[in-house]
Amino acid sequence: MSLENLKEELRALICEIAEIDTLPDDTHFKDVGIDSMMGVEIVAAIERQYHVKIEDSELKEISTLNKSFDLVVSKLETRDTLVAQSAE
Repeated sequence: MSLENLKEELRALICEIAEIDTLPDDTHFKDVGIDSMMGVEIVAAIERQYHVKIEDSELKEISTLNKSFDLVVSKLETRDTLVAQSAE
């Protein structure tokens, strides 16, 4: 999966949960009506879809599409590195 596809998948996932049509990259979620309950739903959906674990200390990073994307990319890279190491 390309990074651009990943960002667009995240955008679609967040828009669906928040029931909004568009989500600019750097718009803060609260500015488009995403409250803490939707935030929890977004985190759960990201964890399910991408098989990553987002720690409580990282929740503040899920505040814009770009920040969410950066966190997911970081998690996927870490996961893929660990999988590769365990296969050696």
